[in-house]
Amino acid sequence: MKVVIFAGGLGTRLMEETEARPKPMVEIGGKPILWHIMKIYEHYGFNDFVICLGYKSQMIKEYFLNYYLYNSDVTIELEKNKVEVHFSNTESFKVTLVDTGLYTNTAGRLKKVRKYLEGEQTFMLTYGDGVCNLNIHNLIDFHKKTGKIVTLTSVQVPGRFGNLETDENGVVRDFQEKPEGDGLWINGGFFVMEKEVFNYLEGEVENIQWEREPMTKISRDGELAAFRHKGFWKCMDALRDRIELEKLWNTDNCPWKIW
Repeated sequence: MKVVIFAGGLGTRLMEETEARPKPMVEIGGKPILWHIMKIYEHYGFNDFVICLGYKSQMIKEYFLNYYLYNSDVTIELEKNKVEVHFSNTESFKVTLVDTGLYTNTAGRLKKVRKYLEGEQTFMLTYGDGVCNLNIHNLIDFHKKTGKIVTLTSVQVPGRFGNLETDENGVVRDFQEKPEGDGLWINGGFFVMEKEVFNYLEGEVENIQWEREPMTKISRDGELAAFRHKGFWKCMDALRDRIELEKLWNTDNCPWKIW
């Protein structure tokens, strides 16, 4: 089963990092977050990726084109332009890199990689900026049982700010620092979908967001399911998120390092 990854956005909310590189190439622990996402899937036996490129696409292409060399011990004979590889420590990734346009929205990006999914009845999709400790096998089993066209992974995120309750005199009666979410479940990505999803991407969808019209129509047709993930999930949406992920990676119990 192939895995499609959205990796073409401008990443404007992380401009401190993305002025120089695309967001999926922002590093956590010396490795792009894109690599971390792919390692999660590889752990469960899924190593065939279709990556939707856009902003600074050449950087992602160069990374994978040189990945084998960068992760190998080599002897180079400059006079003969000969390279001998002694040892390589690389993953078994198969990566299809597709330029889906600089300003193309997510529905358009998904439609543009359809030809690279020929023969795939079921495939997966995720974003290039989020990690989690999701059990991919459980997600797929859930999707198959529902029989729906699309299954998304729903997550709850903690509040960013503390809550407090005061009386009319301003005396604090209750205070809770960064409480858990307000009970709402949000789209955490990590989709499983059937090829029939492309029926919802007909016509001109270049400027359409996958999460809006297509998913709304799929939901109204009763073809959208949600798998509730109660474990760790984190999206690198801003600089503070990258800093938090870096701190977690440097602990002895990094939650998404399941490989």
